[in-house]
Amino acid sequence: MGLISFIKNAGAKIFKSGEKREEDKANLIMEHIKKFGFDVSAVQVAVDGEKVILHGKVDTLANKNKIIVTAGNVDGISAVEDHLLVIASPPVAPPAPEKQFYTVKKGDYLSKIAKEVYGDAKKYPVIFEANKPMLKDPDLIYPGQVLVIPPLQ
Repeated sequence: MGLISFIKNAGAKIFKSGEKREEDKANLIMEHIKKFGFDVSAVQVAVDGEKVILHGKVDTLANKNKIIVTAGNVDGISAVEDHLLVIASPPVAPPAPEKQFYTVKKGDYLSKIAKEVYGDAKKYPVIFEANKPMLKDPDLIYPGQVLVIPPLQ
Protein backbone atom coordinates (compact mmCIF):
# COMPACT_ATOMS: atom_id res chain seq x y z
CA MET A 1 0.00 0.00 0.00
CA GLY A 2 1.22 3.44 -0.74
CA LEU A 3 1.31 6.40 -3.05
CA ILE A 4 3.08 6.05 -6.39
CA SER A 5 3.93 9.21 -8.34
CA PHE A 6 3.52 9.60 -12.09
CA ILE A 7 4.17 12.43 -14.52
CA LYS A 8 0.84 14.20 -15.01
CA ASN A 9 1.09 15.01 -18.70
CA ALA A 10 2.41 11.66 -19.91
CA GLY A 11 0.46 8.56 -20.75
CA ALA A 12 -2.63 7.33 -22.49
CA LYS A 13 -5.06 10.06 -23.45
CA ILE A 14 -8.34 8.52 -22.32
CA PHE A 15 -10.17 11.57 -20.95
CA LYS A 16 -12.48 13.45 -23.26
CA SER A 17 -11.79 17.13 -23.84
CA GLY A 18 -13.17 19.09 -20.89
CA GLU A 19 -13.83 15.94 -18.80
CA LYS A 20 -14.30 17.23 -15.27
CA ARG A 21 -16.45 14.79 -13.32
CA GLU A 22 -14.28 12.52 -11.19
CA GLU A 23 -16.82 9.69 -11.38
CA ASP A 24 -16.60 9.78 -15.19
CA LYS A 25 -12.79 9.79 -15.02
CA ALA A 26 -12.87 6.79 -12.65
CA ASN A 27 -15.10 4.89 -15.09
CA LEU A 28 -12.78 5.69 -18.00
CA ILE A 29 -9.74 4.51 -16.02
CA MET A 30 -11.56 1.28 -15.08
CA GLU A 31 -12.37 0.66 -18.76
CA HIS A 32 -8.75 1.42 -19.67
CA ILE A 33 -7.52 -1.19 -17.15
CA LYS A 34 -10.09 -3.76 -18.36
CA LYS A 35 -8.99 -3.45 -21.98
CA PHE A 36 -5.65 -5.04 -21.00
CA GLY A 37 -7.47 -8.14 -19.76
CA PHE A 38 -6.97 -7.75 -16.00
CA ASP A 39 -9.59 -9.24 -13.68
CA VAL A 40 -10.88 -6.15 -11.88
CA SER A 41 -14.16 -7.67 -10.70
CA ALA A 42 -13.08 -7.00 -7.08
CA VAL A 43 -11.40 -3.64 -7.73
CA GLN A 44 -12.87 -0.17 -7.24
CA VAL A 45 -11.43 2.95 -8.88
CA ALA A 46 -11.94 6.48 -7.61
CA VAL A 47 -10.43 9.75 -8.78
CA ASP A 48 -9.61 12.70 -6.52
CA GLY A 49 -8.24 15.53 -8.64
CA GLU A 50 -5.10 14.15 -10.30
CA LYS A 51 -4.94 11.07 -8.05
CA VAL A 52 -6.38 7.62 -8.73
CA ILE A 53 -7.37 5.60 -5.67
CA LEU A 54 -7.49 1.81 -6.06
CA HIS A 55 -9.30 -0.42 -3.54
CA GLY A 56 -10.10 -4.10 -3.62
CA LYS A 57 -8.51 -7.46 -4.22
CA VAL A 58 -6.34 -8.89 -6.98
CA ASP A 59 -4.99 -12.37 -7.60
CA THR A 60 -1.23 -11.77 -7.83
CA LEU A 61 1.41 -9.19 -6.96
CA ALA A 62 2.37 -9.04 -10.64
CA ASN A 63 -1.19 -8.10 -11.65
CA LYS A 64 -1.44 -5.60 -8.79
CA ASN A 65 1.66 -3.77 -10.02
CA LYS A 66 0.48 -3.86 -13.64
CA ILE A 67 -2.93 -2.44 -12.65
CA ILE A 68 -1.20 0.36 -10.70
CA VAL A 69 1.02 1.39 -13.62
CA THR A 70 -1.85 1.08 -16.10
CA ALA A 71 -3.98 3.42 -13.97
CA GLY A 72 -1.11 5.86 -13.40
CA ASN A 73 0.18 6.02 -16.96
CA VAL A 74 -2.80 8.16 -17.99
CA ASP A 75 -2.52 11.76 -19.17
CA GLY A 76 -3.80 13.98 -16.34
CA ILE A 77 -2.98 11.56 -13.50
CA SER A 78 -0.05 12.37 -11.21
CA ALA A 79 -0.40 9.70 -8.50
CA VAL A 80 -1.98 6.37 -7.65
CA GLU A 81 -2.96 5.60 -4.08
CA ASP A 82 -2.74 1.82 -3.69
CA HIS A 83 -5.10 0.00 -1.34
CA LEU A 84 -5.13 -3.26 -3.31
CA LEU A 85 -4.76 -6.54 -1.47
CA VAL A 86 -3.22 -9.62 -3.07
CA ILE A 87 -5.36 -12.66 -2.40
CA ALA A 88 -3.43 -15.83 -3.21
CA SER A 89 -5.27 -19.05 -3.97
CA PRO A 90 -4.25 -22.11 -1.92
CA PRO A 91 -1.65 -23.48 -1.72
CA VAL A 92 0.06 -20.29 -0.66
CA ALA A 93 3.52 -19.89 -2.12
CA PRO A 94 6.11 -17.73 -0.41
CA PRO A 95 5.43 -14.09 -1.21
CA ALA A 96 7.30 -12.69 -4.19
CA PRO A 97 9.72 -9.89 -3.44
CA GLU A 98 8.17 -6.46 -3.96
CA LYS A 99 8.83 -5.20 -7.44
CA GLN A 100 10.23 -1.79 -8.00
CA PHE A 101 9.04 0.88 -10.39
CA TYR A 102 11.09 2.87 -12.89
CA THR A 103 10.11 6.18 -14.51
CA VAL A 104 11.32 6.38 -18.10
CA LYS A 105 13.58 9.36 -18.83
CA LYS A 106 14.27 11.02 -22.18
CA GLY A 107 16.72 8.87 -24.13
CA ASP A 108 15.85 5.66 -22.26
CA TYR A 109 15.20 2.36 -23.99
CA LEU A 110 14.59 -1.03 -22.41
CA SER A 111 18.14 -2.40 -22.81
CA LYS A 112 19.57 0.79 -21.28
CA ILE A 113 17.17 0.45 -18.33
CA ALA A 114 18.08 -3.26 -17.97
CA LYS A 115 21.78 -2.32 -17.90
CA GLU A 116 21.06 0.25 -15.18
CA VAL A 117 18.90 -1.93 -12.92
CA TYR A 118 20.31 -5.42 -13.61
CA GLY A 119 23.81 -4.65 -14.87
CA ASP A 120 23.03 -6.53 -18.10
CA ALA A 121 21.42 -4.89 -21.15
CA LYS A 122 20.41 -8.32 -22.52
CA LYS A 123 17.89 -8.69 -19.67
CA TYR A 124 15.52 -6.16 -21.29
CA PRO A 125 12.99 -8.93 -22.20
CA VAL A 126 12.40 -9.45 -18.45
CA ILE A 127 11.22 -5.83 -18.17
CA PHE A 128 9.20 -6.09 -21.38
CA GLU A 129 7.39 -9.27 -20.22
CA ALA A 130 6.64 -7.75 -16.80
CA ASN A 131 4.91 -4.81 -18.47
CA LYS A 132 2.76 -6.71 -20.96
CA PRO A 133 0.07 -6.09 -22.09
CA MET A 134 0.63 -2.36 -21.40
CA LEU A 135 3.73 -2.55 -23.63
CA LYS A 136 3.11 -4.03 -27.03
CA ASP A 137 6.59 -3.38 -28.47
CA PRO A 138 9.90 -3.13 -26.57
CA ASP A 139 10.85 -0.11 -28.69
CA LEU A 140 7.74 1.90 -27.79
CA ILE A 141 8.29 3.53 -24.41
CA TYR A 142 8.04 7.24 -23.63
CA PRO A 143 9.45 9.67 -21.06
CA GLY A 144 7.32 9.79 -17.92
CA GLN A 145 5.97 6.27 -18.36
CA VAL A 146 6.29 4.17 -15.20
CA LEU A 147 7.41 0.57 -15.68
CA VAL A 148 7.41 -2.42 -13.33
CA ILE A 149 10.96 -3.73 -12.75
CA PRO A 150 10.74 -7.32 -11.47
CA PRO A 151 13.53 -8.98 -9.53
CA LEU A 152 15.65 -11.42 -11.51
CA GLN A 153 14.93 -15.05 -10.71
